[in-house]
Amino acid sequence: MTGARVTAADWGWRHAGRSRPAVSALNLDIRPGERVLLLGASGAGKSTLMHALAGVLGDDEDGDETGALLVDGQRPSQARGRVGLVLQDPDSQVVLARVGDDVAFGCENLGVPRDEIWPRVATALTEVGLDLPVRHPTSALSGGQKQRLALAGVLAMRPGLVLLDEPTANLDPDGVVEVRDAVVRSVAASGATLIVIEHRVAVWQDVVDRVIVLDPGGGVLADGATEAVLTAEGERLAAAGVWIPRYPPARPVRSTTPENRAGETLLSGDALAVGRVPFARKQAVVVADGIRFDVRAGTATAITGANGTGKSTLALTLAGLLKPAGGTLAAETALAGHLGSAPRRWRSRDLLTRIGTVFQDPEHQFLAGTVRDELSIGPKALGLTSAQQAERVDELLSRLRLDHLADANPFTLSGGEKRRLSVATVLATRPRLLVLDEPTFGQDSRTWAELVSLLAELLDTGTAVIAVTHDADFVAALADVRLALPAARPATLPVGAA
Repeated sequence: MTGARVTAADWGWRHAGRSRPAVSALNLDIRPGERVLLLGASGAGKSTLMHALAGVLGDDEDGDETGALLVDGQRPSQARGRVGLVLQDPDSQVVLARVGDDVAFGCENLGVPRDEIWPRVATALTEVGLDLPVRHPTSALSGGQKQRLALAGVLAMRPGLVLLDEPTANLDPDGVVEVRDAVVRSVAASGATLIVIEHRVAVWQDVVDRVIVLDPGGGVLADGATEAVLTAEGERLAAAGVWIPRYPPARPVRSTTPENRAGETLLSGDALAVGRVPFARKQAVVVADGIRFDVRAGTATAITGANGTGKSTLALTLAGLLKPAGGTLAAETALAGHLGSAPRRWRSRDLLTRIGTVFQDPEHQFLAGTVRDELSIGPKALGLTSAQQAERVDELLSRLRLDHLADANPFTLSGGEKRRLSVATVLATRPRLLVLDEPTFGQDSRTWAELVSLLAELLDTGTAVIAVTHDADFVAALADVRLALPAARPATLPVGAA
């Protein structure tokens, strides 16, 4: 199989209802077999271009297209089987209930002979490091495991054009290297063309041939051989928000010293165990146990560890959204007030100003039709006046570079924009404790710095932060405490214990 050719001639796309196009005046010629790293500031249109190349961008009702975008001389919608796309949100690509069936799904749709499909499935799962039985339920996978699953499904199809949108965003450091190397081996063996979006340049710069940087104002900011572009344009690209290793973003300066940061205790756990309930509630599995900790006002705790070790489950437990599988979890009076020590028994309204939770998937918490209305939900529920609501919302829109998207539908934002909005919706109610699951994924260096600076300011005012993260820069910038989870223990609990 040969790689696909990609051409764009004055191509552009404007989402319906948006005041400015997501991409405009784009001219490109990507040769068969090239490996391209696609860069640009958050919201520059990278994901829009990838969706367009995969033929899933939408029709005339979803937006307006200009110019021409072709794969092997055809419109992407006509290039069936030539393009494989891994989306930013792996949940949206899980189709079937079992791991093996999900990986096989694309091959079956392409009419691959049955006796060839399952060897492809086994090879793809091995390549991406997803060491699970083919009958393992997809509902029991962590976010990072779902990313590996989605990539395995694409590699098994053996397309001529492989499109990866932040493929390592929710992976642990070892998993990042493993998945990257699997992609490189696969495209080298098949001759496929590769286009990958990744804010962190260092991950891919040594394995791609070319770097293309989209300009948020339209067209291309830079295009050429990897080392030449990063050397000649590094400073300018860093200023535009691209993560260039030689130009890291500034870290915030906390107003308190580490020894003076710990305030009153808000949450405490003793020999805590947390459980995950797999598909159909057939059994409960301990994913983390023996955890003892205190969460104190004004401190940041980073929860780290490999994919599948229970980080997200632990975060949801600490947020009062899951019942612990064992041990004790208690909210202290400083956080609970008169509500009692069990956060999971509190009402939603009580949680608003006490514990704010940002889920791993931003879309799981969107409720409104516009960004502004989404940010207003919490302040409105607190009974703030219209003026107070507007003041909080406008401040967050400006600080997190979402002001130009105030009237946009949250579900049409880029992955990085959705993540900033999901964080902002929680900040709008100013809770005492923030529980954040991968708060910085999908961010360019400028929006990362804004988000981290905002969290630093909240910490200095006494807010506590618990963050599940694989972002070493985030840990170095904010974390006072690091809780590294070991590999999950395969102990089984009685049904209903979790």
